[in-house]
Amino acid sequence: METNKNRWLIAAAAVGIHISIGSVYSWSVFTTPLNEEFNWNLTAISLTFSIAILFLGLSAAFMGHFVEKHGPRRSGLVSTIFFGVGMIGSGAAIQIESIYLLYLFYGVLGGIGLGVGYITPVSTLVKWFPDRRGLATGLAIMGFGFASLIASPVIQALIEGAGIASTFYILGAIYFVIMLVSALYLQKPPEGWMPKGMREKEEEGKSSPKEDLSYLTANEAIKTRRFYFLWLMLFINVTCGIAILSVASPMAQEIAGLTAGAAAAMVGIMGFFNGAGRLAWASISDYIGRPNVYTAFFAIQVVSFILLPNITQALLFQIIVFLIMTCYGGGFASIPAYIGDIFGTKQLGAIHGYILTAWAAAGLAGPVLVSWLRETTDSYALTMYIFGGMFVVALFVSLWIRSDIKRLREEKQSAA
Repeated sequence: METNKNRWLIAAAAVGIHISIGSVYSWSVFTTPLNEEFNWNLTAISLTFSIAILFLGLSAAFMGHFVEKHGPRRSGLVSTIFFGVGMIGSGAAIQIESIYLLYLFYGVLGGIGLGVGYITPVSTLVKWFPDRRGLATGLAIMGFGFASLIASPVIQALIEGAGIASTFYILGAIYFVIMLVSALYLQKPPEGWMPKGMREKEEEGKSSPKEDLSYLTANEAIKTRRFYFLWLMLFINVTCGIAILSVASPMAQEIAGLTAGAAAAMVGIMGFFNGAGRLAWASISDYIGRPNVYTAFFAIQVVSFILLPNITQALLFQIIVFLIMTCYGGGFASIPAYIGDIFGTKQLGAIHGYILTAWAAAGLAGPVLVSWLRETTDSYALTMYIFGGMFVVALFVSLWIRSDIKRLREEKQSAA
């Protein structure tokens, strides 16, 4: 039961990995310089980001079993190598002016590093924080959300001072070192480990350990209805959130009359609320429960998306967009703890990887859907109403999954 590892340093190591790979959200900073230097069209440049997100989802799904079998240290090192090589290789691709090599290094290899790195620390943290699952996963995934706030100005300064290729080399080296140090500290806790305060309360009879509703492998989990409920809830939340992210600036200018500069500032602040929502909602879920948090997400967003097209007051419009962003980020941060609650921690990393295919699908569907609806209807209003309708479906699913949770709890009580 004893360990020489500090669980808060484990959490810091998790943040180190996530804040490195989360720099993928700063890709747009490279768009204009690449366009101006090589005359590559914007669609071809943005495809690099799409490939990276696609391989993030695919590698998270396929490498989840690797994470569980070989532990967080080895899988963290795999992530470090893939992401580091992806970044440094991207610099070489820029030097020889090959966009196809950029797709390979940043999109494919970097994307694999993203996926493995994303799930590696999360499943470990859930086991280190049995008393605060939401807080722990919220901390790590907050790092992923906040990464662009740190990386974007650094990337901009490096491009101006050293050039695009050197920017990839410098960042690749920095991220490699941060991720290497973080991965080497990661370790699973001993079987049955719990923090001192939690153990003392249990020994004194002041509390009893909260047991998970089931202990399933990943292959068993995907045969259950509740797995697909979680997948659908995450898919809808991410699809609509990414869609808002992709059109936030032009939508704010069209509906609320913001200037281009004010809209750009709003987009920057959205990144803060995306990151803050991850920690805040995940922490709240420790107190009110994951089912209640997801129901709250969808209830808030049903109202927000219906109101948004009718709000012409700039400040109120931005407040609602920021609220939506907290729910978007919170959905990512709360899902690992939700998985642990209803499937157990036996193969949490693998199950989390399977669930994250919803992110890959949403990353492709969200921007395409919102662009198509905008062009077809010539208005953001109908688009927002359709998203509001999607959240009604998600709200219904968040209530429906409770029947499965209730049945599992009753079965567990009967067995006890």
